[in-house]
Amino acid sequence: MKKIIFLLLVASVGFAQTAEDVAQKTEAQLRSYQTLQADFVHLYYSSTVATPLRETGTCYFQKPGLMKWHYKKPEEKIYLLKDSIIESYFPEDNQLLRSTFAKEEESDILLLLSGKQGLLENFTAEFSPFPTENTDVLQIKLTPKKEENENFILLEIGSKTWMIRKAVFFDWTGNKSEFHFNRIRLDTSLPKKTFELKVPKGTEIITDIK
Repeated sequence: MKKIIFLLLVASVGFAQTAEDVAQKTEAQLRSYQTLQADFVHLYYSSTVATPLRETGTCYFQKPGLMKWHYKKPEEKIYLLKDSIIESYFPEDNQLLRSTFAKEEESDILLLLSGKQGLLENFTAEFSPFPTENTDVLQIKLTPKKEENENFILLEIGSKTWMIRKAVFFDWTGNKSEFHFNRIRLDTSLPKKTFELKVPKGTEIITDIK
């Protein structure tokens, strides 16, 4: 009987996942999809303001180079990346900004969701529990390997889907940006119009294309 219990314990240790395993499986999932659509909540915590800014919307990705973030509440705004051009549309200001998108300008969340960010290549991973309302998730902390980059990332990952459910970014000033994702749909057909941006006549267009 003792021998059976010992063998079961050995087996359970063998199947235990490390934080590196979680990061590797998540990266593999992020690299595997061709299209992604998800609803999101974006919370921005400023070190100078007590109440966080809360915004909601839907994001779309289509590899290799199409992206759209449609913020719907409390104020509508759209960010569209297409053909290496980033367009930022602010309906309330009746203004469209159009500029060349440089790779070095890619944000952390964009690098993560696009699968371009080599997690174990650029970060060390460790389990790091933090408060959550979700179930069936795993939580890890990613610490940059480069000493000059002190900004760590917290990720909450679905234990069955290996998709990011929550991503929390910290900067050196003490500010925090948090993304929550739900209704994640992979490899669904996205209409061509998803990545088209038509603005009303009379919209002020400011262009800075190099």
